Amino acid sequence: MLSEMRQLSSENIGVTIMRCPYCGQVKDKVLDSRERRDGTVIRRRRACLSCQKRFTTYEQIEGLSIMVVKKDNRREPFDRNKILGGLIKSCNKRPISMQILEQFVDETEQELSDRPGRELSSKEIGERIMKMLYDLDEVAYVRFASVYRQFKDINQFMDELKRLLEQKPEPDQQT
Repeated sequence: MLSEMRQLSSENIGVTIMRCPYCGQVKDKVLDSRERRDGTVIRRRRACLSCQKRFTTYEQIEGLSIMVVKKDNRREPFDRNKILGGLIKSCNKRPISMQILEQFVDETEQELSDRPGRELSSKEIGERIMKMLYDLDEVAYVRFASVYRQFKDINQFMDELKRLLEQKPEPDQQT
């Protein structure tokens, strides 16, 4: 759970206080700090000194803002949580760990931030997710495709399943 952050007055520049999400107090103790493998995020496990409850905070480098161009040409800031949410729904009750999904979102975000432009279409993001899910899990792929491609009826759904089956390599016919 991300806690609310509050910047102190100018006399304490650079000092950040973490508010307890349960009681709102600012006095806490860091119990554990772990850096993600790529070094871009630090996870801190904290205990509130007032209510004694524990909570987790994440520190992440603020990246350059990437704008997503929607189908109707509206622009909105890139939101990794939207991608992760869609993946979680698509992979619900499938044998795919959260670690794999988070790693995919991390890789996608890194790839996008390495691009020269600061805008990309929602179609580019959607197609990248479709390709990853196609390689990862066919059921999750069809679930995502049904929402992403906005299937209007069962016929469109069946057409996608047929296309999936046609592209699937045949198992070796060894006896």
